[in-house]
Amino acid sequence: MRTNNDKVRNVIISVYFILIVLAILLATIFSAFSEFTSNPLITFFILVSSFAALFFIVHFISKYFEYDSDGLKVIVTNKGLLLSEHFNYREHSIEFYKDQLTGFKFNNYLFYKELVLFIKSKHGHSKKERFNVTLVTKKKRKYIKQSLSKMIKENRKSKD
Repeated sequence: MRTNNDKVRNVIISVYFILIVLAILLATIFSAFSEFTSNPLITFFILVSSFAALFFIVHFISKYFEYDSDGLKVIVTNKGLLLSEHFNYREHSIEFYKDQLTGFKFNNYLFYKELVLFIKSKHGHSKKERFNVTLVTKKKRKYIKQSLSKMIKENRKSKD
């Protein structure tokens, strides 16, 4: 099974555009916020910190996700959505045989969803691999869950 969240790229670009327009708008109506505090420096720091927080939350959440379980190996990849063709500074990828998968779970936080894979290494130890699946649709997460459950079920049958 192959799936990804490639269609989300346009939405994230739109969100970044809206954030930039919002920053320009806040800069032009800066004097309107002077009612909250008499010191314009405090008002400026409040506006800049709130904009920076929004920007970094969007940057942290916005990741491309790809899942491929066709063949003998499973390939799972996370990478940044913007500038990912030129700079792979946020790429996290793993490739493993299907029989090495020992478990998985989906963690749902307030603004963040992650897939945790438990993979058996060559030495018999289990390691955790975490992937950002925030922008993957619920339907695709369901298909990924079914695919991983099927692999674990087959691995348990082969052990017995």
